[in-house]
Amino acid sequence: MSGRSLRLVFAGTPEAAVPSLRALLASRHQVVAVVTRPDAPSGRGRRPQPSPVRVAADEAGVQVLTPPKPSDRAFLSTLTELEPDVCPVVAYGGLITAAGLAIPKQGWVNLHFSLLPAWRGAAPVQHAVLAGDDLTGATTFLIERGLDTGPVFGSVTEKIGAEDTAGHVLDRLATNGAALLAATMDAIADGTARPQPQPHDGVSSAPKLSPADGHLDFTQPAFAVDRRARAVTPDPGAWTTLPNGTRLGLGPVDPAAGETYAGPPLEPGQVSAERQDVWVGTATRPIRLSSVRPPGKRAMPAEDWARGAKPDGWVLA
Repeated sequence: MSGRSLRLVFAGTPEAAVPSLRALLASRHQVVAVVTRPDAPSGRGRRPQPSPVRVAADEAGVQVLTPPKPSDRAFLSTLTELEPDVCPVVAYGGLITAAGLAIPKQGWVNLHFSLLPAWRGAAPVQHAVLAGDDLTGATTFLIERGLDTGPVFGSVTEKIGAEDTAGHVLDRLATNGAALLAATMDAIADGTARPQPQPHDGVSSAPKLSPADGHLDFTQPAFAVDRRARAVTPDPGAWTTLPNGTRLGLGPVDPAAGETYAGPPLEPGQVSAERQDVWVGTATRPIRLSSVRPPGKRAMPAEDWARGAKPDGWVLA
């Protein structure tokens, strides 16, 4: 490796940010510290757990900063003392204030998992799948005061397959995007980076999805039920309501299998449980369930659940 080395303070929190941190640690640049969200309750015991980025940083022996907020005065003081050239960011989960933006000599550079200006916001991959996009990507851009509005350094594209969940797409973008972020740092160090303003056309919004957004509405066409199920997998998760009012978690569904369905017509939400297949009616053709998560239990194949629950004729809502 040759060329100028940058002093970097990396900011990120979830698993999707770990490949970028590792790519930068393996680059010619010096990661002098990592910023991540504070430990958060997780699991059944709700015990505080470190973020995936913190775990990776600790393993690499890098200083970790966990400010309660990016505006924390002690954090801003420490960041100033670190004298970063650039602060690369991947899904950190906090809004950088104007005071923070002014500290690194060449700014904060965000890796965003969409082809900006499409899907600005917290859940770009989920919204791309929900909208039925067949192409998405990742973009590096210079952070400014607006939400994901800064000038773009570069991008990579990624196809969305017919069976891809948001999790599948995000895993691929996390890897491909890490290489893009490292290349962007190289270009900044070499003086060859030429960020370009985002176009005014094609802007769309991708706000965070809540658990309520995982509800599958079987009165919609099969393709719409399928898109929503894939968009919320693995988070926040798809679900429906059983006749007794309890929630049943659902994995991705199979709409194409509806072409082979040979049973009686099904009303939207009506269940037909066969030996090997569990079908649910929609506004168009039936869809086949792949896996379910009964309350308080782990996910299991839908046919295994049906053998015990005997849901034939039930209507899911």
